[in-house]
Amino acid sequence: MRPLYGLIIGICLFAAFSMTTGCQSNIGGQTLPSGYYLNDDVQYYSSGSRNNLQNETAKLQEAN
Repeated sequence: MRPLYGLIIGICLFAAFSMTTGCQSNIGGQTLPSGYYLNDDVQYYSSGSRNNLQNETAKLQEAN
């Protein structure tokens, strides 16, 4: 019977922690960010070159 109590307590703790974490919410049709969005470490990756086939383009220009 003791393992069952441990399981129930674990499930209750998991539910309590998952409800208190900052996640997106949908209120009145609006998707609102978490309360921690100002502290997030936003990563930006530049788009880089538009031409993904640079080597092929260079070889075709050399051939002409």
